[in-house]
Amino acid sequence: MNSVTALKWRYAVKKFDPDKLVSEEKINVLKTAFNLTATSYGLQPLRLVLVQNKEIQGKLMAASYNQKQIGTASHLLVICIENTVDKGFIEKHFKMVQDIRKTPDEVLHPFRESLIGDFEQKPIDEVKIWATHQAYLVLGTLLTVCAVEGIDSCPMEGFEPKKYNDILKLEKYGLEAVLALPVGYRSNDDFFASLKKVRRPLEDTVIEI
Repeated sequence: MNSVTALKWRYAVKKFDPDKLVSEEKINVLKTAFNLTATSYGLQPLRLVLVQNKEIQGKLMAASYNQKQIGTASHLLVICIENTVDKGFIEKHFKMVQDIRKTPDEVLHPFRESLIGDFEQKPIDEVKIWATHQAYLVLGTLLTVCAVEGIDSCPMEGFEPKKYNDILKLEKYGLEAVLALPVGYRSNDDFFASLKKVRRPLEDTVIEI
C-alpha cells in the first residue's frame, strides 16, 4: 500500500482478533519508529512500555473502562512521559549529541545552557504538559507506521492513568502513562471495518495561500 491508500485502510479498530499476533519483526519496526519520532529539541522525554501479557492486559482493560481492545490486542503500546526533565536529563542528551556527532562543546554550550535555564524556570506541571505534547507526536507516527505496515490499531486516551502507573509499576522508572495504543489485526466481524471513512472535504480543511 502507498501511504494514502494505507491511511484510507486504517481505522480505529473496535474488535481485534485475539488469535492473530503481530510478528516480532513488525513489533521491532514499531519500536524503531517510536524511537525515531521527532520531539521538541530532540530531547525525547518519553518511553514506550510494550505489553504482551494477557493477565496484565486484562488488568489494564479494567482500568480502561473495560474497552475490549486493550485485552484482545496482540500487543499494547503504552506511551509514557518522563516525570523529570531537569539539568541532568538535558546534559545527558547533549553528551549523547557530542559522542555521536563529535560536535565541539563550545558549539553546544550556548544552546545547552539556554535549555537548562528555560526548563529550570518552568513549573513541573508545565513540563509535563510539554512532554505530553511530544507523546502525541509519537502517537501520530505510530498510527501512520501501523497503517503502512498493515497493522491494525486504536489510539486511546480513555483510561485511568494512575491505575496504569500502578499496574505497570511505572513509578520505579520515573514515568507516567499518557496514551495507549493496542495493536493487532481486526476481527472479521468488526462492524466498523466496513464503514466508509468520514472526513471533511479537503477544500474545507486546507487553506492554500
